[in-house]
Amino acid sequence: MSNILKVVLGLMTGTFGFYYFADVFRNRKMFSAKPWSGLLTTGFITNFFDTLGIGSFAQQTAIFKFFKLIDDRLIPGTMNVGNTIPVVMQAFIFMTVVEVDPITLVTMSTAAPLGALLGAGIVSQMSRRGIQIGLGCGLLAVALIIIAGFLDLMPVGGEAIGLRGWKLAVIVGMSFVFGALQTIGVGFYAPCMAMVYALGMHPLTAFPIMMTATAMLMAAGGANFVRKGAYDRKVAFSLTIAGAAGVILAAYVVKSLPLLVLKWVVLFIVLYTSGWMFLSARRNVLKTKVRVN
Repeated sequence: MSNILKVVLGLMTGTFGFYYFADVFRNRKMFSAKPWSGLLTTGFITNFFDTLGIGSFAQQTAIFKFFKLIDDRLIPGTMNVGNTIPVVMQAFIFMTVVEVDPITLVTMSTAAPLGALLGAGIVSQMSRRGIQIGLGCGLLAVALIIIAGFLDLMPVGGEAIGLRGWKLAVIVGMSFVFGALQTIGVGFYAPCMAMVYALGMHPLTAFPIMMTATAMLMAAGGANFVRKGAYDRKVAFSLTIAGAAGVILAAYVVKSLPLLVLKWVVLFIVLYTSGWMFLSARRNVLKTKVRVN
């Protein structure tokens, strides 16, 4: 079953890559004068941390805005196109080196793209601030549960490589929801990692699941940005090339981490993302006040 998933992802990525690189080559004379060194460094560092589960979009957005590397309207397309192949590499690496139950992997990885496709219309009508606050509170609650486990106040986490029964139904349903939320910029990684840990799976199993689901989302969505030319080709190409190197280095760092360190990584990522959700919600309030005034 997982082999079929690899074939599907490989075909999607191959089709995307063909149009992407052909488009970059045709328009190479339109590259900006921005230095390659800064763009490649950005791609390497952000995809290194992305492979650790921290995510890359928030850091890349901050860098692009601070250094004024590209037009704001091209940021979403540039990140989706430029990071697609590094994320697909993450998926294939972790599917190969980390043992995870095929049924759990396939159902969760399928539910997320379906959520993005079918749930996007519903999510787009919801309050972004409300979603951010709700998700921030949920992640904070999971973080407190993890801390309680460290203090032996309650059992949490586990060694399972898959789920069955109601637990599988819950996590597949949540993958659908998280996939839909990703369409408005709420990352899939931390919520997925939190759910996997909370339902008793080994923390490492979160990596092939979240990478594969996200890879399928990006391989499908990235082609639209290429077709519309809604991305900066030089920046995206830099993210792809240097990001691939960052992924290779980080993937084997993650694989070698002992269980206790992995648990601390999960805790850090969940707390980091929870804080980012609250901060983003506050920024939305401030922007609204500025527009009103």
